Amino acid sequence: MELEDDDWGLSAEELDSLERDALHKIAQQQQQQQQRLQFPPSNQNPPIPDSCNKPISDFPSTTVQSLSSSVPTTKPGQSLSTPFILTEAADASPKRLPKLSVKFFLHATGNIAAKFPYDPVLVGAFRKVPKATWNAKERLWIFPVTSLSSAEKALNEASGLNVEVENLDTLVVRAISAASAVPDLRDWYARIPENVESKLLPFQRDGVRFMLQHGGRALLADEMGLGKTLQANFTHFLLHSDIILCSILNIAIVLSLMQFLGVNTLTEYLFVFFQAIAVTACVPDAWPVLIIAPSSLRLHWASVVLSQWSGSNRGGYNIVPSNTKGQIDLNGVFNIISYDMVPKLQNTITESSFKVVIADESHFLKNAQAKRTTACLPVIKKAQYAILLSGTPALSRPIELFKQLEALYPDVYKNVHEYGNRYCKGGMFGVYQGASNHEELHNLMKSTVMIRRLKKDVLAELPVKRRQQVFLDLAENDMKQINALFRELEVIKGKIKACISKEDIEALKFAEKNIINKIYTDSADAKISGVLDYLGTVIEAGCKFLIFAHHQSMIDSIHKFLLVIPLNLC
Repeated sequence: MELEDDDWGLSAEELDSLERDALHKIAQQQQQQQQRLQFPPSNQNPPIPDSCNKPISDFPSTTVQSLSSSVPTTKPGQSLSTPFILTEAADASPKRLPKLSVKFFLHATGNIAAKFPYDPVLVGAFRKVPKATWNAKERLWIFPVTSLSSAEKALNEASGLNVEVENLDTLVVRAISAASAVPDLRDWYARIPENVESKLLPFQRDGVRFMLQHGGRALLADEMGLGKTLQANFTHFLLHSDIILCSILNIAIVLSLMQFLGVNTLTEYLFVFFQAIAVTACVPDAWPVLIIAPSSLRLHWASVVLSQWSGSNRGGYNIVPSNTKGQIDLNGVFNIISYDMVPKLQNTITESSFKVVIADESHFLKNAQAKRTTACLPVIKKAQYAILLSGTPALSRPIELFKQLEALYPDVYKNVHEYGNRYCKGGMFGVYQGASNHEELHNLMKSTVMIRRLKKDVLAELPVKRRQQVFLDLAENDMKQINALFRELEVIKGKIKACISKEDIEALKFAEKNIINKIYTDSADAKISGVLDYLGTVIEAGCKFLIFAHHQSMIDSIHKFLLVIPLNLC
């Protein structure tokens, strides 16, 4: 590839080299001038060293070229203008050659970059590397991962150079190799039916293709509100030849909570799930599906699946209740379970051998010592296809990513100390709370396992503001009083129909109205635990939100809950 030349006909590399040489010479001249000022020249002639009295034959391997055959005849009084030339002997040690440093590192594009001071021999070596190009803006040579061995070979074969190469870290090489070995399934994107694929936005289609490109094992880390769920589940649709549809359970309570994230509202959980739905649709014979989610989002996942599959009940699914005790059959097409239930049903889940696992809000796995982490990781590792969803991948706290990366690539991220020392400012006590080599880790994740888009980057593709009902799962104890009131209401309605007396009917209607008001008031108390659980999930995800409530009991409970939760208030 030709280098970009400037007005002087020199390449950027050559200009860089000339600039460094000029600065070096200026520094030498300044140093010599200071030495002359400090040590003025003496009038006495320096003593002649003993070596000058030695015969020429006694000098070491540095040779003297007399060039006597080419010296012109001189006249008396005329000096000889051609100097003697000192050259290195043929057996000179390579250590006397100037040392050149070449650094290989992972570029933001996912390719390998090489950085080194300008040297024509090195430039010639990299010209021989397949698909290597010169990036004049960053002053780097960039080439694909497949050309790394060719670049190393070219440097080894370069003659007359003393090259010191800083290679990629072994963890980086291992991760790149593992990502290159997974099957590329992007051709299966064409299996999405037109009426389903049309629901995806352009950047969501790119997200589905990314996850298919990485063999159906990836971390979808789009900012909240960019539809991760649909991308994941559409991909799973492509992984199966038939469309198996789901039904929704009887859900009664709706949370009035709106979250503002730029142009979207808290409906975003629906929008977030879109990409996950797409991925789960792409691998043949991959069903059934295990969905692991926070407790407050289980019913929401069910509503999302239902909305995408037109409300059909052909396949059915299971939602595992939070108070489940003993064994349970996970025989649905979609089996939705909370993180806290996985340790209790670990044997049942392991025996089911799910090929597709979706872990929503996967940052719930950041604590290596937590029971849910130790229980969920074997399930995700065993699955053929695993999709992790997280709007907050904690790039500033790399140690919180380790367990998620281990779940996707257990053969790569198998040593927390290796990872911690490289990316978490590893200390002598193994406390990896810092961050180091941040850019390398970010580039590594983007090129091997993670796709992340921010709303500001895809703002033009987002639809108008949406509103959505988020269904919450309420415990039976919370609904006992409400159910009793509903039964009492039915009795009164029956009496009204059977009553003949106008006065009695008026009295019964008054009682009916009181019961309805009582149900409306008491429903707030029944919803408190579900609302607080959902708020905890939203807060842990790092979302911005506004809360609107009517009943005093609900407002007081939310207020007390937020007082004990550390919040970033704007």
